[in-house]
This record gives sequence, C-alpha cells and structure tokens, in this order.
Amino acid sequence: MADPETAQRPAQAPPPADDIWLKCAACKEIAFRKEVERNLNVCPKCGFHHRLTVSRRIAITADRGSWRELFTGLAGGDPLEFVDSKPYRQRIAEAVARSGRNDAVAVGTAKIENRPVALAVMDFDFMGGSMGVVVGEKLARLFELATRRGLPVIVFSASGGARMQEGALSLMQMAKVSAAVARLRDARLPYISVMCDPTTGGVAASFAMLGDLNLAEPGALIGFAGRRVIEQTTNQLLPDDFQRAEFLLAHGMLDAIVARHQMRFTLGRLLAMLTRPRSRRPRKK
Repeated sequence: MADPETAQRPAQAPPPADDIWLKCAACKEIAFRKEVERNLNVCPKCGFHHRLTVSRRIAITADRGSWRELFTGLAGGDPLEFVDSKPYRQRIAEAVARSGRNDAVAVGTAKIENRPVALAVMDFDFMGGSMGVVVGEKLARLFELATRRGLPVIVFSASGGARMQEGALSLMQMAKVSAAVARLRDARLPYISVMCDPTTGGVAASFAMLGDLNLAEPGALIGFAGRRVIEQTTNQLLPDDFQRAEFLLAHGMLDAIVARHQMRFTLGRLLAMLTRPRSRRPRKK
C-alpha cells in the first residue's frame, strides 16, 4: 500500500466514541463532539474537514431512503499467504469485524436531488482504504452496471493506494477499473470523481483522476508517491502545500474544490447539467 504521508496535514486520530469533546487537529481548539458532527464533521472554528465514515458520507449525499448497496457478497482471499507482523487473513477479519463491511469500498445505486446515480464510497478506516481484488472488482462492476443502465457515476475516493498484501493482483485493479471507466465514457455517460483526504498511490494514479470532472474536499492530500519519497528522490524541498487540493487546483489538476456543506448541492447541479431530464409520463385525463 502506498504511503499517504501526512507530514503537512494534522493527523486525524479518531477520538474515543464516548468522548464529548473533540480537539481539532488543525487549529487545536476544543469543540463539542456533537457540534462538530452536526456540522458534517467540519471544525466550526477553522473549517478543517475531518474524515467521514462511509455511512455518514452516504447519508449526507444521497436522497433519504434511495441508497441500495450492491455486490456485498464479494469477499477476498489470501493468494500470497502474506504475513508481516500478523497474517493477512487476520488483518482482513479484524477490519471486517470493525467496519461491518466486506472490504474498503461500498458501491450501489442512489438518487441525488432525485437524479439516479451509481455511487461508490471508499472506507479509509478499512486498511487505509487500500485497493485489492475485491475493491477493484466492486468498482469495475459498478461502472459496468452504470454503462448498461445509462447511469452517471460518482466515486468518493479515500485511499492509501494499492494493497501490498495482494501484490501484483492489486496493481491489476488499476487497469481493470480504468478500462471500465473508458467504457462508461464511450457510452457518453458522466463520471464525477470526488477526492477526499487522502487519495494516494494506485487509486490516485488510476480511476480517481479519470473523472470527466475531478472535485476535491478542502485540504485533501492527493498524489502518488509520498512527500518524503519525492524529496529524497529529487533531492529538493517541496512547497508546504504540495499535493494538497489547493495546490492541484492551482496547477490545473482539479476542476473545483467543494466544501462539504456544498457537496450535495454541487453534485445535484452537475448532474442536472450532465444528464438528460427524466421523462415524464403523460397525465391521464
């Protein structure tokens, strides 16, 4: 898995679930946890965007009751019988038990502002949102389903990159998902990529940057190799805001930075511009 170095961005260690206070990793101010949660996990004092769970992201993005999750039965194996400090099978089992999902992405269909979409949300809490065979397969199937049904696709990325425990099989997912994106584009269907903190490694180097529109949340870390690796390789110091969403926007790599409070509205407006209006049946006289 690629190293999503966060040297220039405050670490987002999750507070205990029963802690009523939350200390902002950016401005260091203390706020009521409930107040931050009501503010969509955005610091009310400095605007720092804390990470969201998958369920929370879906709840604030999709129309109520419209989400239908797909391909929940897919589960990965351990093709390399990989062992580091603990067996890979154990890591997967712990992540499944902790998250309640089978891997690092949830995919399905939903509506946003009453417009149907194919929607994917990556889960950074599941092994750093790393992309293995299951993640790649679920995303490829989602793009294929959208192509068949004539649906636009929206993907919220949050990942450290390809999953090293699955070796070359994880790297193959970059090409597989990118090919599915190309088929969607050939069908003249829109794909909106939303990059959250962090979007790095093989995910950033493949489908996350292939959107017809590439959006990002403020301050999101976006890039391939980590900052330290690049500095050691080039023997040069990088700007403080290097690989941040604002840096990428200034250098033409993003179409827009959208604050979380505006994300649903923005996606609704974009869908209205990029998709055909829903046909209405004539009223009976």
